[in-house]
Amino acid sequence: MIWLVCCLMLTVACLFYVFYLPGKLYLGPEKTRAGYLHERKDAVYENLRDLNFEYRAGKVPEADYASLKSSLQDEAATILAEIARLEGTSAPRRNQI
Repeated sequence: MIWLVCCLMLTVACLFYVFYLPGKLYLGPEKTRAGYLHERKDAVYENLRDLNFEYRAGKVPEADYASLKSSLQDEAATILAEIARLEGTSAPRRNQI
């Protein structure tokens, strides 16, 4: 009989531990589209640096390097354009003659 009470108390304690939600939960900072794009931009730049390193180390063939570099640069340009649009700034322009 006492073992049944102990098992019930242990079950209740485990359920309380697992499902108890404290009054205040820290959910972290709110994610915005601009914040996501800045994180994605950093990831794309890091991928470009890694690709350049691996190409110079001889791990990536030149044909693959060119296609991967082109796709990563296109993605970076798209991300930068959307960041500029969201932040209301004009996209950087090249010098025109």
